[in-house]
Amino acid sequence: MNWYVDFVRDFPFLSAIIQFSILGTLGDFVSAKIARFKTPFPPRIAFMKALEWAFLAIFIKIAFIGYQGFVSALVINGVLPSFFVENLLLNAFARSLSMNLQFGVFLVLFHRLLDNLVLQTVNWKNLDKALISLIWFWIPAHTLTFALPKDFQIGLAALWSFMLGLLLSLFSRSPQEVK
Repeated sequence: MNWYVDFVRDFPFLSAIIQFSILGTLGDFVSAKIARFKTPFPPRIAFMKALEWAFLAIFIKIAFIGYQGFVSALVINGVLPSFFVENLLLNAFARSLSMNLQFGVFLVLFHRLLDNLVLQTVNWKNLDKALISLIWFWIPAHTLTFALPKDFQIGLAALWSFMLGLLLSLFSRSPQEVK
């Protein structure tokens, strides 16, 4: 495990790019496979999706860094009480809540735009469901993520991306398909 921690510390953006490009693309692939019962996209599209996730990883990594400072700045300026930096779980929750309600909205929209470009389509369907996932999935998920040591946060966030794709594909199937 030391090699992983060393790699994440030495190459924070590259490690984020690698983890999200692999797990995000795998999540897209598995969720589409479950929803359609066939190979969801050809290798060229899989490669483009990996590049898409790699690009998104840069923004995600920057947000993870920035929202740590954001919560601290809110405490320093008296907007939040000091226990939001003193208590690990409250700090994690404040970071998750602020990040997902601000940056998360941008990320959902930008991710859909990039999906449309990669798939050469115009699909804005169910965007409301994607935005609502910020509340029921991402805020709790990132609260747990931000409670971890910094070196493991991006890796878990990439894994959450895979898990959300899997969950959404299972939810999108009709009851007859599940039987």
